[in-house]
Amino acid sequence: MIQISQLTKHFGDVQALGGVSFEAASGRITGLLGPNGAGKSTCLRILSSVLRPDSGSARIGGVDVVADPLAARRIFGVLPHGAGLYPHLTARENIAYYGQLHGMKRGALAARLADLIERLNLGAIVDRKCQGFSQGERTKVALARALVHEPEYLLLDEPTTGLDVMAARELRAWLKELKARGNCILLSSHVMQDVAALADDLLIIAGGKLAASGTPESLAEAYPGRDLEEIFIEAVGLAQP
Repeated sequence: MIQISQLTKHFGDVQALGGVSFEAASGRITGLLGPNGAGKSTCLRILSSVLRPDSGSARIGGVDVVADPLAARRIFGVLPHGAGLYPHLTARENIAYYGQLHGMKRGALAARLADLIERLNLGAIVDRKCQGFSQGERTKVALARALVHEPEYLLLDEPTTGLDVMAARELRAWLKELKARGNCILLSSHVMQDVAALADDLLIIAGGKLAASGTPESLAEAYPGRDLEEIFIEAVGLAQP
């Protein structure tokens, strides 16, 4: 389980998070929604131990990501916004480097690389340097890097960015497989189709605060007659000062 409690974060005078609390359960996909600047990426960056919160706590699998970030990094994989690849390394080298950081032995890493290359259809680009890759190619390599050590927890920021229709569909199917194995998946997305197809639970953030949460079914009951996009717009509007 991922647990966030009363998380706050400011950048100067700007409040990015203003006391956000939620849980994301294992064996489920939790969708994190919000307009630009709502605090979604800040929340994911704190969970991935890149940022420290001003106050509050964030735990992944019971591990406090602020107090023990190295232990947390062993059990999660993260797909950051913008991919963050090393441009002068090949795709294979980017993925392998992260596997080595996680202490994977050579044989296990080679087998895992082969599996990821096939699953993500990376064969044509895997030995090319990442500089000059398309957005979709960068996303695929970054996803492989996040999954190389087979983490129990996944933090995904806009995972279908740049992917074509078939690649996005294959990714959604794979995420459902991982959920069925018991993985805990927290994903942020602006693509309502992805969220509607994947999310078992929904979190809507606006202005650094939680505006609405629940299953798609419970939110449909709370906002009768609205589809997901309309629920999102209404919840965000009600949360605005």
